Amino acid sequence: MKETVSDLLQSALAALQSEGVLPADQSFAPQIGNTKDKSHGDYACNIALVAAKSARCAPRKLAEALVANLPASAAVNKVEIAGPGFINFFMSTASAFGVVNTALEQAENFGCNHSGKGEKVQVEFVSANPTGPLHVGHGRGAAIGDCICRLLDANGYQVTREFYYNDAGAQINNLGLSVQARVKGLTPDHQSWPENGYRGDYIADVAEAYLAGKTITADDRSVTGQAEPDNLEAITDFAVAYLRREQDLDLKAFGVEFDVYFLESSLYNDGKVEATVKRLQENGYTYEDGGALWLKTTEFGDDKDRVMRKTDGGYTYFLPDVAYHLDKWQRGFSTVINEQGADHHSTVTRVRAGLQALNIGIPEGWPDYVLHQMVMVTRGGEEVKLSKRAGSYVTLSDLIEEVGRDATRFFLAARRVDSQLTFDIDLARSQTNENPVYYIQYAHARICSVLRKLAVEGVQRGRHECVGDLTLLTLDEEKELANQLAKYPELVASAAAQREPHTLSQYLRELAGLFHSYYNAHKVLIEDTALRDARISLYLAIRQVIENGLGLLGVSAPDEM
Repeated sequence: MKETVSDLLQSALAALQSEGVLPADQSFAPQIGNTKDKSHGDYACNIALVAAKSARCAPRKLAEALVANLPASAAVNKVEIAGPGFINFFMSTASAFGVVNTALEQAENFGCNHSGKGEKVQVEFVSANPTGPLHVGHGRGAAIGDCICRLLDANGYQVTREFYYNDAGAQINNLGLSVQARVKGLTPDHQSWPENGYRGDYIADVAEAYLAGKTITADDRSVTGQAEPDNLEAITDFAVAYLRREQDLDLKAFGVEFDVYFLESSLYNDGKVEATVKRLQENGYTYEDGGALWLKTTEFGDDKDRVMRKTDGGYTYFLPDVAYHLDKWQRGFSTVINEQGADHHSTVTRVRAGLQALNIGIPEGWPDYVLHQMVMVTRGGEEVKLSKRAGSYVTLSDLIEEVGRDATRFFLAARRVDSQLTFDIDLARSQTNENPVYYIQYAHARICSVLRKLAVEGVQRGRHECVGDLTLLTLDEEKELANQLAKYPELVASAAAQREPHTLSQYLRELAGLFHSYYNAHKVLIEDTALRDARISLYLAIRQVIENGLGLLGVSAPDEM
């Protein structure tokens, strides 16, 4: 319906331009907004305030001229001018319920569009070090990243999901030493335990599997353990494969899969890190000081220059990141989105500076970053900090086991990414209206229950069958539900553009609330079959939108609860 209002205003603007009231060589784009107070109509526009200067008249006078030139439309019941020149549109009942037919006709495609035009987009998310089980922070990144991918898919983009494995460096060395210590029979409380070693019970599991000669397959590569405690390289190789496989299984249980698994080690093996350093040196953006090689990141907005190569010859962590993103660019991804934890904030400027210093045409501000804040898990009002298996943090598998995949995914994606999240296990397990995922799923299940009762009475309704005269839907609550359904396609588009999947969870909560209130106040299985059929059609459209929206969040829409 916003498109209808926009078209009407564009016609009025064109009329005023032809009359010389507005300059003909200037373009005007009316912004249509939803009103918060329905006494002010369904939609409002401030174009008169925006264009008043060009018209050289008061905004309210221009608003009057625009309203006078609006074409007649059955979709609009009334138009009013408010305040200094806002134009408020009251939509007709007939236009409000057109969305019911549209939602049912388009079914699972309702809300989708082709605005992305098949553009290639790469989304990197999770990218956990293969040194232990995935923790809840990784889970939040998985939920947010996967939702962003689903939203981009719905907007017509060609999305590649990528996981970057940091399988090189000090943390991998510490992993190998930790497993080797366990292989030799040591425990974390032993004085010879590695200083920076990992202490969770999972280290013992890896060591046991290694000594038992188990074969682990990860990323189409198999590694077999052996009863050899002194071969650190073999132990490390086995440990990485073991934990990569475990992470993959956790993510699949979470409903998250990837198209590409990229290994940090490949950047060294293929010479890409050295080639990146060479190009930066040739471009004059490096210098040596104190035995280290520095990058002039201050020339690209950083607060100080950064060390690229340390005095011992090893590279700092951001340099392989530059090489990795150069590889992304060379693979043809003009849009790259990195979903990472807020602790990566300091790397954003450095990586972008390194890419600019390459001088190969990469735009400023590339790639995009979505940085999520930390997660605190609580039970009984108290923070839950430890997992026996992990040793020092709550794992993603812990949460899934406690509350199920649906609740875990919904809760981890339900807040703004830049807001800290408290994951209340008790709330997520509860079957009450306070639990948002239960509340939304219950709305879907309630509609399915009504349809089953209707079938018992001998009346069958197809999933996408719109039956009945929708003009019989005259209640304010019914129109409000229809207006809420009409917001869905726009919300899918904006959530993808803004990288804000939490707006989808908020929308579904509002839709479920409107439905439950309507369901409790007005019966649908009534003797007036014409009105019954009209209300069932509205129910079917609501069910379809809930199902579509939950699907974009990776959450199921159960028929029974």
